[in-house]
Amino acid sequence: MKRARVRGIRVAAVAVLSLAFVTVGSSAAHADLVRDYQYWLSDYGFTTAWNTSRGDGVTVAVIDTGVDGTVAEMQGAIVGGTDVSGIGSPNGQTPVGTDDSHGTMVAGLLAGRGSGPGNGVIGVAPDADLLTISVAFGANTGATSDNDTQIAEAVRWAVDNGADVINMSLTRNTADWPESWDDAFMYAFENDVVIVAAAGNRGAGTTAVGAPATIPGVLTVAGVNRDKVASFDASSQGITIGVAAPSEDLVGVIPGGSYVKWNGTSGAAPLVSGLVALVRAAYPDLDAGNVINRITATADLNGHEAGGPIYGYGLINPPGALTADVPLVDKDPAAELAEWIRVHRRADVPPDQSGETPVPQEIVPIKDPPLPRAANEASLFPTTWTLTYITLPLVVVTGFGTLAALLGIGATRQLKRAARE
Repeated sequence: MKRARVRGIRVAAVAVLSLAFVTVGSSAAHADLVRDYQYWLSDYGFTTAWNTSRGDGVTVAVIDTGVDGTVAEMQGAIVGGTDVSGIGSPNGQTPVGTDDSHGTMVAGLLAGRGSGPGNGVIGVAPDADLLTISVAFGANTGATSDNDTQIAEAVRWAVDNGADVINMSLTRNTADWPESWDDAFMYAFENDVVIVAAAGNRGAGTTAVGAPATIPGVLTVAGVNRDKVASFDASSQGITIGVAAPSEDLVGVIPGGSYVKWNGTSGAAPLVSGLVALVRAAYPDLDAGNVINRITATADLNGHEAGGPIYGYGLINPPGALTADVPLVDKDPAAELAEWIRVHRRADVPPDQSGETPVPQEIVPIKDPPLPRAANEASLFPTTWTLTYITLPLVVVTGFGTLAALLGIGATRQLKRAARE
């Protein structure tokens, strides 16, 4: 009987410690709060747009750090994937690189299914299908090919495996790009695929858009704050900006199922990719050029000049993009890129005679700027940094403290019983 009581105390202590880890693994905030925090769903009319389209039948490829397919939000969303880095899993569902949460956060905003009725992160195209392609960004990753080669391969794989839309929340941090990208992006455009790219973030060092956001035919996305004003830290600028979307006060799901707060055009881009999916589902016979035109033509200028380097053609307007009467245009992304290649890739330039192999450019996922906080503001969600370096260590310390306390109480009671007997 005495052994049974002691065993019960040990089991209870282990249960308390396990519960502490489950809290971190699931969420630092109740999932209802997670859904309520997604202001862009109502503020930009996505919930209204869902009466017309939810993205059913459209496939979106996410070229990023890989997507954790085990989180609740991804159940039923991922229909295929691959790894082009040589260090991930064959299905693209093992996050790779130092910023391994990035791809999962992007995918959740785009086509997340939520974690239950009214709970968790739901994407703006909640019925769209996802392809996940894992890329090892940066240097010294152990990848079997360089960054430029991985991106070109990823784009081609996405096209060959049925992508209607490709999301690229990444930057080369240069306005130019390698010729291998000419071929890969032309291949996508010739197969009627819409490519959406993030503009980058000043707060993380990207002061002007870089490739792929500079490639003709790509729909480039800038970022705005909750007041629909251009974000300084969580956006960039350039003549290729197409539209703007929310890039501040975003909430995302990360590998393991926790929720974090984040800023950046990495989050604005999938909101636009999701909108492209809604339009393609509602207008299945519309070509890529006219899909892009519906989004830019119906964007809300909000008092700004159309085609500017900050807002592009304005803030996205999902209900308008789906229901407005928009005349067809002769807009062909493939023709735009072909003309650029004709002008800028001069055939009479002799090959490099130096014998040196050009050094490929390092590509990175769009780095998130730091989250500004007022001195008296309590954050509802942790960031990925606080989750890793503060929350988890605190949970470990608290858990072991609780375990020690319970064992101490158990030992004291046991000694008292022994004294009475």
